[in-house]
Amino acid sequence: MTSRYSLVIDRQRHLKWHWLDPLEQILMVLCGVALAGFTTTVFFDVVTRSLGHPVLWVQEVTTTFFVYGIFIGTAAAARRNDHLYLSAIADAMSGYSRLAVETFTRLVVLGAAGCMVYFGYLNFRQGFGAYRMPSLTPLASLYAAIPLSGALVALFMVEQLVNGWRHGFAGAAPESIEEVLDSDRFRASP
Repeated sequence: MTSRYSLVIDRQRHLKWHWLDPLEQILMVLCGVALAGFTTTVFFDVVTRSLGHPVLWVQEVTTTFFVYGIFIGTAAAARRNDHLYLSAIADAMSGYSRLAVETFTRLVVLGAAGCMVYFGYLNFRQGFGAYRMPSLTPLASLYAAIPLSGALVALFMVEQLVNGWRHGFAGAAPESIEEVLDSDRFRASP
């Protein structure tokens, strides 16, 4: 049974753990906040510069929204199979060849996530020696997004690998438009 407000597409449900659905929803909301914050601060920066009174800290805030938006979006997209994933090749296959391609693809993404965690953590630690202007906030505040995102991408790849090996990677076939229109979803109640 899927959650009433789940963002998971039914044909991908077999690859997902229900207990991670709230995390996906939080990531999607944070993506929206980052996008809205980025857009708002850029607009504010343009307006204040046009009026001849630039506000310097706005660029720092804009950069923060941008960086966190990218890495939160990467994690959310990895859970949704919307990013870092080559589906066209695997969708054309079946049986053991599909299992091998799906597994290989997710293992490559898992390796990239591991690099994000390891090297992102190294950057994070070194970021305490450099500061952003004008607030003098350590650059580590930006670099923290990299290993966090990598850890989430790794979690989501493990989730998909385990569930794909258990239930198969091929989901339910998408319904044709005729099946959707003929279903009870579009019938009037008596």
